[in-house]
Amino acid sequence: VAAALAARGTIQAIVTSPLRRCRETADAVARRLGLDVRVEEGLRETDFGAWEGLTFAEVKERHPDDLEAWLASTKVAPTGGGESFATVTRRVALARDKLIARYTGRTVLLVTHVTPIKTLVRLALGAPPETLFRMELSAASLSAVAYYADGNASLRLLNETAHLR
Repeated sequence: VAAALAARGTIQAIVTSPLRRCRETADAVARRLGLDVRVEEGLRETDFGAWEGLTFAEVKERHPDDLEAWLASTKVAPTGGGESFATVTRRVALARDKLIARYTGRTVLLVTHVTPIKTLVRLALGAPPETLFRMELSAASLSAVAYYADGNASLRLLNETAHLR
């Protein structure tokens, strides 16, 4: 990923989720590009509560009714104190707005997780919350959203993985 981003030559700042796996990736890219890394708490992955670390099949087996409710509504949180996707959307939107204000006119690499990326894409498209369940993102993939001064946004790239081959 670092080599692919260096070849593009457009990254001017790097912001990462506080979670270690993202920080390590952001640090590797930053070393390659000669940039510093800023941590943004709002980019952390969804708190999946008691489901954390379980596969989808394990959640289905252990918490079938809760999973069904969660799949039916982005307002339902996972079992055991997790975050609903509606809560994640509010958190990610606040982080997005803060980053847009701080980095106006600059190209910023966000190193984050599946749900925050899907949320940023969904919001850029003006798509309904259920869109989160209809997107596939691969590990180490690249997605790009452009934000404009008039408040509009456009999806430029989604789940690009050519650099992994």
